[in-house]
Amino acid sequence: MLPPDLAQVVEQYHRALEAYVAGDADPVLRLFSRRDDVTLANPLGPPVRRWHRVDEAARRAGAQVREGEANTFERISEFATADLGYIVEIHRAWATLGAAAERAPFALRITTIFRREDGEWRIAHRHADPITAPRPIESVREQ
Repeated sequence: MLPPDLAQVVEQYHRALEAYVAGDADPVLRLFSRRDDVTLANPLGPPVRRWHRVDEAARRAGAQVREGEANTFERISEFATADLGYIVEIHRAWATLGAAAERAPFALRITTIFRREDGEWRIAHRHADPITAPRPIESVREQ
């Protein structure tokens, strides 16, 4: 179970992701740490480290998503200590992705790590990928 103050930040994060799939990256980015070790591994590129790279990668990905709605979050796991916590979720939504003409459903497996910084919870790491169902081992081969 998450402490109440972290649970409140997770709810804020979920609302920020609603804005993200509608094309606005700012609410999510406001929740990220600004420390040098902050990381982001989104489904559109390799992991990045440092605030300026996280900001750039998140905005680049966010620019490819618009008209999103109907976010649902299926919590798989959660854990927290006094200063560190994580959630693992499946995020489902509808959005127009990239150059597509119509909205389509999508799902992401997301792990988000939060840490307390100067008395506030911040996202220290976020990993998202489209693996939400079993896949064959051959799917991990490099192309």
